[in-house]
Amino acid sequence: MFQRTLRNSCRFEGKGLHSGKFSQISVCPAPPDTGIVFVRTDLGIEVPARSDFVVDTRRSTTLGKGRARIGTVEHLLSALSGLGIDNARIELASREVPILDGSAAPFTDGILAAGIEQQDAPRRWLEIPHEIFIKNAGTGSWIRVTPADEPSLELTVDYGSRVIGVQTVRIDRTVDYASQIAPCRTFCFLHEIWPQLALGLARGGDVNNAIIAVERPVSQRRLDTLARMFGSPRMSVTPEGYLSNLELRFPDECARHKMLDLIGDLRLCGGFLKARITAFKPGHAINTAAAAQIFKSLNHNG
Repeated sequence: MFQRTLRNSCRFEGKGLHSGKFSQISVCPAPPDTGIVFVRTDLGIEVPARSDFVVDTRRSTTLGKGRARIGTVEHLLSALSGLGIDNARIELASREVPILDGSAAPFTDGILAAGIEQQDAPRRWLEIPHEIFIKNAGTGSWIRVTPADEPSLELTVDYGSRVIGVQTVRIDRTVDYASQIAPCRTFCFLHEIWPQLALGLARGGDVNNAIIAVERPVSQRRLDTLARMFGSPRMSVTPEGYLSNLELRFPDECARHKMLDLIGDLRLCGGFLKARITAFKPGHAINTAAAAQIFKSLNHNG
């Protein structure tokens, strides 16, 4: 298998999920063995998409180098990985990748429209020398990475939620990323929104770029307040327990989005991993910790 890059550049723009500020990015072709590199054009600083540049994992993944910060990189990295892109240069003059509709579909659509080009260099598959297991005793989350001849991923989400329930998703090379994973949007619980805003997060979030599960009783008055805050029509809670403004694209869209995130975060190990990955309740902190352990293992073994 040969390395791949974009045939032409493509551009995306919109507000950042956490900063709420307008962001415009260009995803450009790059030579073989470049990998994925973010470039803060306003600062003249390049930040490789690697785990050793992760500086924050609160509700998204942020990379940093010196004064440069690039937030919410996981959806774009997931799209590039899901489409088999080895090399790309991502240029932006702001602190955050735009959230768009909360999924990776706009990125995959744009990249596919720009075209994918095979390069005259073989892909350098990453093969770990031994199994890696990481667990967070506080949350119960864990990730296991096992050497394998063919890459595959399986994850389960279980938040003790009557709305989301227990969902399991598995993918391998036979699954079409663009149609089965990329369209799945980020999600949160309604009761999480107010604390996030208090922490200065989710300033660019709204009810049109996230699935919102309602786990606790909520008054119509509070729902009306939320609708006014985001300039949305009047909302209610569906019988399934979600805000009524969006329809699920898949019954297990929440787990599929976690798969989307996992694919993006694990790309920070430095490339395409040939391994079997299983995970329980994955999130950005443990995802990037696993990527760091993979990167360390590969670097230690040359």
